[in-house]
Amino acid sequence: MATNKLVLKNQAVSDINTRKLTSKRRRVTLPQWATAWLVLLPALIFLSLFMFFPIINTVISAFIQDFMVLPIRRIFSLGQFIKGVYSEDFISDATFGINNFIEVLRSPTFIQSIGNTAILTIIEVPLTIFVSLLIATFLNNIKVLKGFYQTIFFLPYVTNTIALGLIFNIAFGKNEGGLVNIVLKNVFGKDPVNFLDAYEGNTVGALSSKLTEGIVIVTYSLWNGIAFKILVFMAGLATIDSQYYNAAKIDGASNFTIWRRITLPLLSPQILYITITSFIGSFKMYTGVMAVYQGEHSSGGYYFGGNLKDPDRWIPVVGWIYKNVDAVFPGKASAASIILLCIIMVITAVQFVVSKKRVHY
Repeated sequence: MATNKLVLKNQAVSDINTRKLTSKRRRVTLPQWATAWLVLLPALIFLSLFMFFPIINTVISAFIQDFMVLPIRRIFSLGQFIKGVYSEDFISDATFGINNFIEVLRSPTFIQSIGNTAILTIIEVPLTIFVSLLIATFLNNIKVLKGFYQTIFFLPYVTNTIALGLIFNIAFGKNEGGLVNIVLKNVFGKDPVNFLDAYEGNTVGALSSKLTEGIVIVTYSLWNGIAFKILVFMAGLATIDSQYYNAAKIDGASNFTIWRRITLPLLSPQILYITITSFIGSFKMYTGVMAVYQGEHSSGGYYFGGNLKDPDRWIPVVGWIYKNVDAVFPGKASAASIILLCIIMVITAVQFVVSKKRVHY
């Protein structure tokens, strides 16, 4: 009997302690909204420093016409940006206008960079989407060594961009030892082609042209761009119910008809996503063009094909912005960045409108 009383007493003491601990925990528990903001705070700080601040800085810089009158001329660093914007003389001394945009749009090399980017985008984007979709379809239908082939096709995505560009620079080398020229000579019986070298003293053929250089850039972009697209398409293919395919086979539909009538419509969300991201990535192209010209008289990433008189034969928009960045006078580069942003937004909006009736969720 005494033992039972002791057990009940211990149980009562334990319940009291539990209630005390629970009450203490409840007192320090944050509201749900506060917990959400606490979790989001690190990401918000990161986005503020590396996304929102640069965007605001760029917009302000694009409309300032005379940086020499500002109390703080260099406004690219965060501290100087805050001092400059909140200076008493900033609004009164700074002259705002659209002269930077006018100068950029009147620049022949900027117009050329837009044309170069548009050409590469029109060729590269549809080609990479089509090739990656075909490869994903074939990979989805094989069973033996499927993981091995997936790994091989995914390797370009995890390979350093500059290293991959160096490989293509060597493969399309200007001498007969280049891999592509070896194939052209020994397999097809063709003379070696000078793909990249635009200077006198080359060892093979005529000087490179914009066409031959464009072939190298597009090939590089194709190989570098299909890996991620294949991964997305294969994820989409895995979600398609096999009952659709079985019903089509019972009806006697051919493989091509099944692919065109079932696979493509059900992959339309992935195709829309890949199309939009591919256009955005293509208009932001810079390292891909620069990488294939490594060693071809390049100088600090300022060489984009052509020759000494025309070193900007294949310069993209981002390359033009990079070459025109000035820490003291950043207005032109900032204006060009905003123009590029507007172009991307317009293209993205058009894609959403056009694909609205063709995408099936």
